[in-house]
Amino acid sequence: MNTKYNEYETPGITVDLVLFTVNENRLKVMLVKRAEEPFRNDWSLPGGFIKVGESLDAAAQRVLIEKTGVSDVYMEQLYTFGEPKRDPRSRVITVAYIALIPWQSLPQPESDKVTDLTWSPVDHLPKLAFDHKAIVNYAVTRLRAKVSYSNIVYGLMPKQFRLSELQSMYESIINDKLDKRNFRKRMLATGLLKETGKKDLAGAHRPAMLYQFKTKEIIFL
Repeated sequence: MNTKYNEYETPGITVDLVLFTVNENRLKVMLVKRAEEPFRNDWSLPGGFIKVGESLDAAAQRVLIEKTGVSDVYMEQLYTFGEPKRDPRSRVITVAYIALIPWQSLPQPESDKVTDLTWSPVDHLPKLAFDHKAIVNYAVTRLRAKVSYSNIVYGLMPKQFRLSELQSMYESIINDKLDKRNFRKRMLATGLLKETGKKDLAGAHRPAMLYQFKTKEIIFL
């Protein structure tokens, strides 16, 4: 059988990272300003073409380190986006990843000196290049769903925390309020948390027990 290979286009392959953090009780995503066409000076997700011999996961880790200086964070493959005209230059398929980074782990995450990077609230996105708004929206939907049936939220929390801080994190992600008593009861019943034996004595509030997650492996509830 003769195959007409010239009928098949060889697409480019990129990775794009949806890097989430929570600050000021808002779920935010990292955006970078494009320095070249297409969409020059528009905001976009950090990403790039994979290198020769580089796996998708390795490319995603490379972009993560280049943009944040952080490597030991939760990351998962999100979805593959391959609409034929998503990139005006040529056929480009992108594999999107979600990464979760605690705000405290980011080196100087916001600065007036950095003009090509911003952390945007997911509900107030600027104009984005390519189909990146659709990618962000898809990632937000995935994250909000996953916090309801897994311990994925650990990727955004500091090592030790009060239950009230954990509740605030959930509320920031789902953009809704939760009942304090029901939340505490549910979280303690999961068996995912353990007391550290230490109490938070800072601030004017009553000393509160500090907790931490028992594992950094994803567990489905």
